[in-house]
Amino acid sequence: MTEPGGPGIAVDILLVEDNPGDVRLTREAFADGRIANTLHVTTDGHEALDFLYQRGEYADAPVPDVVLLDLNLPRMNGDEVLATIRDDPDMDPLPVIVLTSSSAEEDILKSYELHANAFLTKPVDPDSFIDRVRTFQEFWLEVVRLPGGEEE
Repeated sequence: MTEPGGPGIAVDILLVEDNPGDVRLTREAFADGRIANTLHVTTDGHEALDFLYQRGEYADAPVPDVVLLDLNLPRMNGDEVLATIRDDPDMDPLPVIVLTSSSAEEDILKSYELHANAFLTKPVDPDSFIDRVRTFQEFWLEVVRLPGGEEE
């Protein structure tokens, strides 16, 4: 993993999202940011785990610096993906941010019980959605120190 915010250092982000509109808005928000990044997208929980474990078509995938995880996914939901990540000692340090349309208290509580690093609700308004992703980017990729970062 890399030290976010360093000059010329790219950050690998895994976005687990099945809504093409939200993927487009997320790409737009990251494209305008100050941090070089590569946004990798998987559209369901099984694909996300294949990416993380470098299986099948994702055999050459990089280890992401952070995961943005939707809860409402086909085949395997976000809670199941998060539980799998947290049950694996090798994956456990990976920052996982839940980014979902749900604002239900039970979803928030369950995500934190499964040790999500943060829970962000997607705004319905596209401009607000982009602002939310940019806020994530500023905090998680410029301020927070991620595992594996180099000392300054």
